Amino acid sequence: MLDEMSRSIHDALCVVQRVLESGHVVAGGGAVESALSIYLENFAHTLETREQLAVAEFAEAVLVIPKTLATNAALDSTEFVARLRAYHNASQKDEKDKKYQKFGLDLLNGKIIDNIEAGVIEPALAKVKYIQFATEAAITILRIDDLIKIHPKPEQRHPHDM
Repeated sequence: MLDEMSRSIHDALCVVQRVLESGHVVAGGGAVESALSIYLENFAHTLETREQLAVAEFAEAVLVIPKTLATNAALDSTEFVARLRAYHNASQKDEKDKKYQKFGLDLLNGKIIDNIEAGVIEPALAKVKYIQFATEAAITILRIDDLIKIHPKPEQRHPHDM
């Protein structure tokens, strides 16, 4: 029990350190991921090349975080993430609905609330870093996939060899 308490205190101090390093916090509970997903989907529709597919898939992949949060809280992840995305879609389309950009999942009560007001916050630096790492990982995988698809030229045999 003492080891677990020590780990929890260490984790809390690391979060405080990250907040102090970045100087900014963002709403937690999947708010950033939902907003980013909506933004990327809208951006994907402006592209006319096959890059549109990659951006749309990345937008879908970002939703793993709020879906996992809801699932781990024994909530219906499909319903809650869909409702959360509706709030963030409204906040990006209409100026009067900007207040919804801070909305995220309240896992204790099974609701969608203003997480800044509720004190559910995360260090902005951590969000930026994980999005950068996820992007780099996706690009690496796509590059590897491209290399695997390149077929080597077949070796030419002499007609008299068996």
